[in-house]
Amino acid sequence: MREKIRAFIAIDVPEPVLQAIEKAQDTLRGSGLKIRWVRKEGMHLTLKFLGDIDRHDVENIHAAMERATRAFSHFTLRAEGIGVFPDLKRPRVVWVGLSGDVEVVRALQRDIESQLNGLGFPKEKRPFKGHLTLGRVKGRLDRAKLSKALQALGEFRTESFTAQSVVLFQSDLRPSGAVYSKLAEVAL
Repeated sequence: MREKIRAFIAIDVPEPVLQAIEKAQDTLRGSGLKIRWVRKEGMHLTLKFLGDIDRHDVENIHAAMERATRAFSHFTLRAEGIGVFPDLKRPRVVWVGLSGDVEVVRALQRDIESQLNGLGFPKEKRPFKGHLTLGRVKGRLDRAKLSKALQALGEFRTESFTAQSVVLFQSDLRPSGAVYSKLAEVAL
């Protein structure tokens, strides 16, 4: 029987940026909103969620990542702005946005999607919106309270960072939260 693993492709975010994001998260946490917060160790710029894959497919996925990244070199990003998906009327996800070379991220994500589509991974139907997930909303929220909390962090931005590689991560879901391990990495 083949072993299935849960996997995704992402860009790692450096520790100083994660620490700044964690401070913003603490500010939001202080507003008392019912949100399941993501630990900073779990924050990545996800380019493609693969779901459950066969462990034997890791080599093929790694090769597809190498083909997709050939035309790219490292680029600069910054975590900037905080918002919610899909909107303030029905918030489900609280996120930090990106600035900097975001068009490069979009192009890289499209190339990864294209290469993986050739391996049988369907393309995402929703348009790609690069972000880092801060938390997931549990139940109904006081929208006015949420809006006020987001406005308090309206000017949020971190220092710039350089995206230097694309990583294939394994995600092990545990009661204490997901644990991520690198399966493959491609330098930009």
